[in-house]
Amino acid sequence: MTAAATSTAVDATHDSRLRSWVASAQGTRSDFPLQNLPYGRFRRARAGEPWRIGVAIGDQVLDLHLARARGRWGGGIDDLLQPLAAGDLNAFMRLGASARRMLRAALSAALSDGSAQRQLLEPCLVPQADVEMTLPCAIGDYTDFYSGIHHATTVGKLFRPDAPLLPNYKWVPIGYHGRASSIGISGQAFKRPLGQTKAEGDTPRFGPSQRLDYELELGAFVGTDNALGDAISIDAAEDALFGVVLLNDWSARDVQAWEYQPLGPFLSKSFATTISPWIVTMEALAPYRTPFERPAGDPQPLPYLDGETNRRAGAIDITLETWLQTARMRASGEPASRLTQSNFRDAYWTLAQLVAHHTVNGCNLRSGDLLGTGTQSGPEEGQGGSLLELSKGGKQPLQLANGETRVFLEDGDTLILRAFCERPGFARVGLGECAGTVLPARS
Repeated sequence: MTAAATSTAVDATHDSRLRSWVASAQGTRSDFPLQNLPYGRFRRARAGEPWRIGVAIGDQVLDLHLARARGRWGGGIDDLLQPLAAGDLNAFMRLGASARRMLRAALSAALSDGSAQRQLLEPCLVPQADVEMTLPCAIGDYTDFYSGIHHATTVGKLFRPDAPLLPNYKWVPIGYHGRASSIGISGQAFKRPLGQTKAEGDTPRFGPSQRLDYELELGAFVGTDNALGDAISIDAAEDALFGVVLLNDWSARDVQAWEYQPLGPFLSKSFATTISPWIVTMEALAPYRTPFERPAGDPQPLPYLDGETNRRAGAIDITLETWLQTARMRASGEPASRLTQSNFRDAYWTLAQLVAHHTVNGCNLRSGDLLGTGTQSGPEEGQGGSLLELSKGGKQPLQLANGETRVFLEDGDTLILRAFCERPGFARVGLGECAGTVLPARS
């Protein structure tokens, strides 16, 4: 097996017949069956303990600090657990794909029915309901791409009906440098941003954004570093990535419209970005890989963005959803209402291509760097990954299940992203939730 194939290969840990002694990991609706095993950083609520790394299994968290101390680990697994037991996910990420696969196999065996580790590890489980989560790792840099062609086309039509896509779109993965300091975990609440927006003529007004929006994205975490001046090839890019999360790139559309020329988004994006707390590893996604194919008549990627593994299995079948719970829904005990559903397999650029392009000029990525995919909209009507699309640029209000309408987000709104992978013959794997709530602007 080549190094480039490791993250896309299906092995014994993906067997749908595997069952865990953790009862809640069974069933078709759990996001975290034994076949998933995502990583996150947590601590017991109100316990005053340090943040530590855990693995989600059913509705529980396996505390890897305790698991290393109590379990019986051989074959180098104890060494792999050392940085995780110390609460340093970045250090483990730097060990690379082979280390991830080794520990995944060991954890899968330890948590499987009939495991001799059960009695030792049961005291290491903590109910997810009893923990608080934080960012899973230290995020040094954040780059947001624009890989969703259906989003790019729909938004482009609002401003350039005759030429919605700019000439470079099908040749180069477009991105901009975001703000890592304002990235928060699911449950993040943020104040409506202030900024300049266009008024009459060329004189702007200043005040709270009136066109606050969300963006349905995935985020991919870089696992291994590359040296400044070196590039990560398309064939090595899969193993350079650690895993994925859901990502909401909150956007102040009116601020963005005024500021984005000539250098792109700035204050319209930097006030908040929310991610889901559990990193689903690239290995867990292996069964849901699909071929990467360009539509007939579209240009094929340049050679540095093209490779056999990427063509065979570069795309990933991940169903993506957005849900909205307004303040009125919450007050009356009503559940969130689903706005849209799309799929990451429709992205125009793969995760491997994003990595290869980001580093082709010698840019050095570091463990924990976060790459946003850009908004992932579907090809059909009503599959927009943002309110800008769903409301036709603010011209057509959306009717919600409780009779309320929305053009853009209002104070008190909670926007929830969800995602899952399903394929016959394999377990359903989910990404958890990515939720954020809009608070009133500061006075």
